[in-house]
Amino acid sequence: MALVLKDRVKEQTTTTGTGTVTLGGAVSGFEAFSAVGDGNTTYYTIVHQTADEWEVGLGTYTATGTTLSRDTILESSNSDAAVDFSAGTKDVFVTYPADKSVYKDGSDNVGIGTSSPSRLLEDLKSGVDDVNVAVIGGGSGAGGASVAIGASGTSSYIRGVNNAVSAYV
Repeated sequence: MALVLKDRVKEQTTTTGTGTVTLGGAVSGFEAFSAVGDGNTTYYTIVHQTADEWEVGLGTYTATGTTLSRDTILESSNSDAAVDFSAGTKDVFVTYPADKSVYKDGSDNVGIGTSSPSRLLEDLKSGVDDVNVAVIGGGSGAGGASVAIGASGTSSYIRGVNNAVSAYV
């Protein structure tokens, strides 16, 4: 299914352990995870209200049982592994992790994830090879598309065909 990001989605859970969490309904002033859509993935954060336990990851919302699976852990209070949540109430909300973000810095340079926009720009100016940008549809395989920028020029692969450009545009 699709990756869905939504604003102001927040619920609570009392689920313990490292598995799928059962959601308890929208917190006042927020939407429920149902806004994400059944079977869709989203970035989430779980924060225990009284213990030093937290987790950021990618999960799948399921309408039946109103659950959120914890598919990929990105960061956590457990050395970036799944947290074994203890008893008590936890807040669960949709988030946009910094290392997955695309942003503009103060000079209007675009950054991707935790890569510095100015560092990427300097690499391109100095002729560093193998700077790759994935395009939606992903990769250079038979059905995908990608762009590679290097010292010798720019290449694009669309449906597995190399469309080389000999100089920078």
